[in-house]
Amino acid sequence: MKCISSLARRCIPRRYNHLSVGSVRNINLTFVEGGSGDKIHVEATPGQTVLDVAVAHDIDIEGACGGEMACSTCHVILQKEYYDKLPEKCLEEEDMLDLAWGVTDTSRLGCQIKLTEEFEGAEFTIPAETNSML
Repeated sequence: MKCISSLARRCIPRRYNHLSVGSVRNINLTFVEGGSGDKIHVEATPGQTVLDVAVAHDIDIEGACGGEMACSTCHVILQKEYYDKLPEKCLEEEDMLDLAWGVTDTSRLGCQIKLTEEFEGAEFTIPAETNSML
């Protein structure tokens, strides 16, 4: 698993940094490709970021900065019910999303979403186009 940058660590609340080794179970997620609508079902481990899961399963998401929150190429769109489970975006994430194409009210950066069991069954839509400034 990739290290999250010190800047990103400040944005992810501590409540997502706990994992009880005895209670970890996989989470079922779906990635939806924005252009084609194709759905790809994957399993993730609590504590992984959405970007890490996408990369591990060869999902077509760029993540140009490697999860350092220095680009917007891991932009994903969540279903409202899952978006509402996340803490508010920090200023740095909002600044990066300002550079993304196809932003919606439920857009987030995949590198900033640490998965918990609450995300069982979530769908993450990957926009058809990205805007890489790197």
